[in-house]
Amino acid sequence: MTRALLAVLAAAMMATVTVQPSSASPGRADEAVDYHEWAPAGPFAPAGTESYEGWDYERAQWTSPFHAPGFDATELIASWNARTPPGTWIQVEAQARTATGAETAWYVMGRWAAGDGDIKRTSVDGQDDAHAQVSVDTLVMKPGVLLRSYRLRVSLYRAPGTRETATVSAVGAMTSNVPDRFEVPVSRPGKASGIELPVPAYAQNIHKGHFPEYGGGGESWCSPTSTEMVVEYWGRRPRAEDMTWIPAGYADRTVDYAARHTYDHSYEGTGNWPFNTAYAATFGLRGHVTRLHSLTELEDYIARGIPVITSQSFRADELDGAGYGTAGHIMVVVGFTANGDVIANDPAANSNANVRTIYPRAQFENIWQRTKRHTEDGSVASGPGGVVYLITP
Repeated sequence: MTRALLAVLAAAMMATVTVQPSSASPGRADEAVDYHEWAPAGPFAPAGTESYEGWDYERAQWTSPFHAPGFDATELIASWNARTPPGTWIQVEAQARTATGAETAWYVMGRWAAGDGDIKRTSVDGQDDAHAQVSVDTLVMKPGVLLRSYRLRVSLYRAPGTRETATVSAVGAMTSNVPDRFEVPVSRPGKASGIELPVPAYAQNIHKGHFPEYGGGGESWCSPTSTEMVVEYWGRRPRAEDMTWIPAGYADRTVDYAARHTYDHSYEGTGNWPFNTAYAATFGLRGHVTRLHSLTELEDYIARGIPVITSQSFRADELDGAGYGTAGHIMVVVGFTANGDVIANDPAANSNANVRTIYPRAQFENIWQRTKRHTEDGSVASGPGGVVYLITP
């Protein structure tokens, strides 16, 4: 069995692009968030050959300059938009320079291909040293260690002598310093009050039992279900000829397709945040992971016609109307009521008709923005701290 892995000599640096609302809300006084992106402007440099999973590949590589976000950060999440024809794949790494001037090791933030016929799309566990550790898709600095600046490195691979190429249209990272907090005050309703975007509604539970090899089946597919809703809101979707492996009797087969193509083989799930935005980018969209400061800031996107995918965790008694609790869940904010409550396409439903849900503004903002929470047994767990996927044309 031949496994042709091809890579690219295409795309490199320049151009900072930060997706901001037309009138961005100021951050909370005790937190800082930065998203910085490089767009391609030149060729990757040949970097010899490398062996991976028993195969030798030609490698091309590009390294960004160091970027200083303007504050000392505790976390970094990389994102990328790439095209990987069959046989090609990429690796994205991050290196930090700490507040004391030390340079860390290079940390692998993802080994990625759009398809799964050549490599297993994967995060890399076991990366843990005195400076930082990688938790699936997030570089977390160790207590007492702060990130002053960072750079990214993109490597592209192909089998020797082949001509197929992958291309990278954007690579960037969100850095943040968000304090521990169990409660977040509610923000005032903003410019999106009374606006609701016509985002398709897909229920993940329709897919229970489908393809359990991809993270356990539909009951676990909140992230790809949400991502697919937004992909289709922008008028894109998988081609029928690319979904022939999905039984014809399955409803909303594009959700099954999204689950397969966001699956992280190390994490064993479909909830890797940058894998979801990278999936959206395979349809000619732009996507990245960042943090927003408040629902008021999120409203700026809704007012511009951009739905926002959010991460949250909560007990069943913390979100009226949900009817469930979760250690981690993804949904799509599609609008706001006239009084500022959140209109969400929540995929944790048993039918598409029940996906649209209205959640109280204060409760929703708290479970999305906090970084610490109390579980049912009284123990302390982490919270998402305002994480979002931003996907645009």
